[in-house]
Amino acid sequence: MVANLSAHKAGWDEQWKHFSKYAEKGQAFKNKLLFLVDEDTNAFNKIILGFRMPKGTTEEKETRKLAIEEATKYATEIPLQVMETAYNSMKIMQTMVKEGIPSSLSDAGVGVLCARTAVLGAYFNVRINAKDIKDRDFVNAILKKADKIYNDTQQIENEIIAFINSKI
Repeated sequence: MVANLSAHKAGWDEQWKHFSKYAEKGQAFKNKLLFLVDEDTNAFNKIILGFRMPKGTTEEKETRKLAIEEATKYATEIPLQVMETAYNSMKIMQTMVKEGIPSSLSDAGVGVLCARTAVLGAYFNVRINAKDIKDRDFVNAILKKADKIYNDTQQIENEIIAFINSKI
């Protein structure tokens, strides 16, 4: 939104292409996040299907256990992708806060808060799903990535909010 408003601001005509590129990037993040919302539902459904598998024989139990493990890994990877995507969108927002139309600082700030909330919500999902995974190497690796994104998100949020506050 800020990129589009900035691209069409009177007197900023020479920056139209610059802001249009950021608007396209923002749309790509939005589209990926919308896809991931649906994929999170699909991932949860895979876990349910695993639990519904037969468990009458030793072989069925083992197949069921493996299906649940793999589905749970996938259900952990999807919110990690949400974290990555929402965090990366904050980098674009940071640029728009600094370079975009000043009258849209509050809009950019709201976008940052929404992206931060997406990161934190997905972080909770990564952690709660990871606790049920038996593959501890997978868990350690994904939690390490999630923790880094979580910490980086807090840092960029603080930087952006401080910048906005300094300009309002």
